[in-house]
Amino acid sequence: MAKVKWLDRRIAAPGPFLTLCLDQAEFDKACSHIKIKNTKPFVNAGSAATTHFFHNDSKAGTVAIVCISEWAGRDPVEVAGLLVHEAVHVWQEYADGIGEKSPGVEQEAYAVQAIAQELMAEFARRMGARK
Repeated sequence: MAKVKWLDRRIAAPGPFLTLCLDQAEFDKACSHIKIKNTKPFVNAGSAATTHFFHNDSKAGTVAIVCISEWAGRDPVEVAGLLVHEAVHVWQEYADGIGEKSPGVEQEAYAVQAIAQELMAEFARRMGARK
């Protein structure tokens, strides 16, 4: 099981903290790290990826835990697509949290790009560590 790695890039200060979990044990560890008693499944039924959001008033604020399952043996393009999909949810939660109902299209595109790149870089790093 990998150590919980909180990704450095945040959408915008004070954007959500972000991490990627590849199995239930990592998800449970990430929840424990932020002092949340986990009662949620790693991924929602019928899904290959799910993003969980946790909110608190501590200095951590909003936390986004992106979980992806059944990635072994998948086409890398499909994995990238799942991560982009979850990046959109992270952006949507962030925008909603700051009361932004109509973000500029470039602002939104750059934010999703940054989140997706961070998730993909972490996934690639983790795959390199597994070889």
